[in-house]
Amino acid sequence: MLPRKDLFELPEGVIYLDGNSLGPLPKGAQERAMRTISQEWGGELIRAWNSADWMSLPQKVGDRIAGLIGAAPGSVATGDTLSIKVYQALAAALKMRPGRKVILSDKGNFPTDLYMAQGLIKTLDAGYELRTPAPEDVADAITDEVAVVMLTQVDYRSGRLHDMQAITEKAHAAGAVMIWDLAHSAGALPVDLAGSNAEFAVGCTYKYLNGGPGAPAFIYARPDIVEDVEPALAGWLGHAAPFAMDPAYSPAMSTERLRVGTPPVVQLSLLDAALDVWDGVSLSDIRAASIDLCETFIAEVEARCPMVTLASPRDAQQRGSQVSFAFDPGYPVVQALIDHGVIGDFRAPNIMRFGFTPLYIDQADVIRAAEILETIMTEGLWKDPKYHQVSKVT
Repeated sequence: MLPRKDLFELPEGVIYLDGNSLGPLPKGAQERAMRTISQEWGGELIRAWNSADWMSLPQKVGDRIAGLIGAAPGSVATGDTLSIKVYQALAAALKMRPGRKVILSDKGNFPTDLYMAQGLIKTLDAGYELRTPAPEDVADAITDEVAVVMLTQVDYRSGRLHDMQAITEKAHAAGAVMIWDLAHSAGALPVDLAGSNAEFAVGCTYKYLNGGPGAPAFIYARPDIVEDVEPALAGWLGHAAPFAMDPAYSPAMSTERLRVGTPPVVQLSLLDAALDVWDGVSLSDIRAASIDLCETFIAEVEARCPMVTLASPRDAQQRGSQVSFAFDPGYPVVQALIDHGVIGDFRAPNIMRFGFTPLYIDQADVIRAAEILETIMTEGLWKDPKYHQVSKVT
């Protein structure tokens, strides 16, 4: 039954349409974090690695995430940041295709993914090349020169949705390795990683999975290739036997080899508790409700605010769980919305972005948000100079 607003700490009078950037605090997560801090760390000290089973927490949480992205138990490792996980997946994928020198992404990909590729290319200094065609041209750009195809399934600006199955099949037909970034997919729509046959996937957990700011990332490796994956970042906790203290690296015989540093226990505890909101929830139901919410918002905004332009695909099947509108200047409009109780966000150069999470958003919220946007636009409230002062985070 959706929504499940009672499971979240939501401020009174706020319509939160930014869960695609940072999910709200689930009830129970704060209590779990305090227990981890006070009872486990405070009471058990270092013993808590065993007594509270801290060491198994990354794998336990990884298995819970696996269930939300169509992956097998044991195929998802958690910890570190999304940037690190992109680097790990990309470095491992390139080693799997020696002789090929092209990394293919798209020009709309999230900057960190492209930055990681650029940095790895410089580090390797072996003639690799990053190609970034327009998103709609990616499939045609997959040739036998390509070593790795690295794409974000849902475009962070527009919400445009790549066809995971079709592109993965095209990549494999050309002999390339496939990496999917699920930052805007996990918890937003059904994902079938196992069915897609992609080699790798990465993602963050602070958006639709509500793990909190700085929540640990995850990485998926297809089970049949795990033992061939050579970690570029050979960390202590990716070792087959960390407490043997062997000076030579020997990778774990599972996806755990893609762990690097000490797990962020407090944040993993928060995330573990946050994932409870998914108990009994069908991602098919989430997707259906999300489409309904997005369709309502588009219809309401276009009827009320003809001065803005839809920047997301109109076809719901080609869109993730967000709707973006373009307006120059969009930044002060978003700031005025926030000041009037509707939280969305802005992405340069002119995108006003709104995420729709059926766990805590309903039709009444959507219609009220459109009404407030109409008032701000038609009365010119966004022109107030205070809304033009650009903050560090937009």
